[in-house]
Amino acid sequence: MLFQIHHATHYEYSAELQHAVQALCLTPSSGPQQTVLQWQVSGPGRLFESTDGYGNRTHSCTLPARLRKGTLRAGGTVQTHGVASFADPPGSASPWLYLRPTPLAEPHARLAAWAAPYLAAGVSADAMLALAAAVRAQVSYRPGHTGVQTTALEAFDWGKGVCQDQAHVFIAACRSHRVPARYVSGYFHAEDEPELASHAWVDVCLDIAAQHWLSVDVTHACPMDERHVRLAVGPDYAACPPVKGVRHGGGRETMQVHVEVRRL
Repeated sequence: MLFQIHHATHYEYSAELQHAVQALCLTPSSGPQQTVLQWQVSGPGRLFESTDGYGNRTHSCTLPARLRKGTLRAGGTVQTHGVASFADPPGSASPWLYLRPTPLAEPHARLAAWAAPYLAAGVSADAMLALAAAVRAQVSYRPGHTGVQTTALEAFDWGKGVCQDQAHVFIAACRSHRVPARYVSGYFHAEDEPELASHAWVDVCLDIAAQHWLSVDVTHACPMDERHVRLAVGPDYAACPPVKGVRHGGGRETMQVHVEVRRL
């Protein structure tokens, strides 16, 4: 599928900024799953591009002093290929990295016991999809009840959350059984689910030596397909949010995010 994507983050401050630095994870890369035909990122400050330790294309930006409002924009055209099973390119971070506990997706004995029936027969595509369906049943999609700091165990116990929480529960369950899994941020196209235009899912490693992964959309309990556009990966959300930063001054901050994914 061919998609046109527009992503805008608008900030307003109640007082003038004195200093602010932002890190942007808003640039997709071409690979087996997609081809980026055109992409551009812009903001109120000069952007400096780099590649982080997870292989994501990122930008850093210093915002102008005395700024009271500004908008970060990203967008372009991406052709998706519907590839859910793939190997990382040479030189990528080892899958073992994604066994490391992280605050938002930490292994836990209760998660291990709960996931055991799905992983008892070993790591396979069928087992991972069954686990995804179980997570979706355990953590129903209910916006407004969790936040970006909600942990996997909290979402599991509360039984509700959003795609980020479902992804974290899946990742933590896999790590509890020594199966590497990583968080994927991206975009999703569905006419009847516009709230999922900005989406999250997971990669789970089926073969560590070969660095072979299966990408699973936990919210829909299905493999990643042509509706998905990959943006960035990391151990959990905190490693690859679209925008993060630090500031001095500015008073109270308000933020509005608008994402549109249109099929061409």
